[in-house]
Amino acid sequence: MKRRNLTAAVCLALAGALTLSACGGGGAAGTGAGGVGPIGADHPRADTDFWNSYIKYFPEKAKDLGVNLLNPTNSQNKVENLVANAQSLQSQGAKAIIMAPQDTGAIASTLDRLEKANIPVVTVDTRPDKGKTYMVVRADNKAYGEKACKFLGDKLGGKGKVVEFQGALASVNGRDRSEAFAACMKQNYPGITVFEEPTDWEGPKASAALQTRLNQHPDINGIYMQAGGAFLTPTLQVLRQRNLIVPPTDPKHIFIVSNDGIPQELEAIRKGEIDATVSQPADLYAQWALFYAKAAVEGKTFQPGKTDHDSTIVDTGGGRLEDQLPAPLITKENVDDKAFWGNQI
Repeated sequence: MKRRNLTAAVCLALAGALTLSACGGGGAAGTGAGGVGPIGADHPRADTDFWNSYIKYFPEKAKDLGVNLLNPTNSQNKVENLVANAQSLQSQGAKAIIMAPQDTGAIASTLDRLEKANIPVVTVDTRPDKGKTYMVVRADNKAYGEKACKFLGDKLGGKGKVVEFQGALASVNGRDRSEAFAACMKQNYPGITVFEEPTDWEGPKASAALQTRLNQHPDINGIYMQAGGAFLTPTLQVLRQRNLIVPPTDPKHIFIVSNDGIPQELEAIRKGEIDATVSQPADLYAQWALFYAKAAVEGKTFQPGKTDHDSTIVDTGGGRLEDQLPAPLITKENVDDKAFWGNQI
């Protein structure tokens, strides 16, 4: 995971993929702290380690980029709060707004209102089902499901039983990860039985589902957690109670792959409590969401193609652009790599 100088990144053409106008000048005047803006941001929640890490990165990245931020709001995983918070940020004079709608089907009317007010929106982590966005910043969530599938499928030798903690299916992330995992398992590992457990990203629901499945199927030998920040602690609690945290050489070992890349997951990999995670880049989410919000205020435009920060901008349909950031698989072999954001906090 390469790091680029942010100032250089603002003005560097992305090898035919990126079109910038007025680079280095001519942008909208900043207010307050003297940076570009003001830019509003709504954080989606503060009850998982991943999102708390993202929130901590936000002011640091804003300072590096010269962005003048309004005081961020937090919608606490409720779409009605997000709607109200977006209205508040608009009334405070936000020139652009960053948000991460967790219910991606219920935010269209808010996006329509902001479009009419000429306030560009950057969404991070999720892609709304409808409504205009200036840029979506997220990783390829289908790749999360595929990487998790291939890791478990290979570790289990194509046979066994796997519990999958699905994220909220009202979220494009939950759908992408679940659909990709299911398709990969069906095509490549038909000998593995997958128990799909909807959780709405809630740890207690995952814990209860795991208890039930272990009672019914004590030979469970794999777990896919779509969000380690929500599921890691309750999952390990259940497994400890049942004395099921054992080395991979033990026949009772349950292979576990997660998504997030939080420090707690990396430590769990080191301890042998879980086996892998797909790192969702909290630091890059904050950095590039702010970068694109600033670019929107400055009137810059972008096109699909490879970028200078190891990602690809894709058109997901109807001209909606999405910068798909890299999300590497972390295992015991590379868990100490200092490039992973989870090793930098």
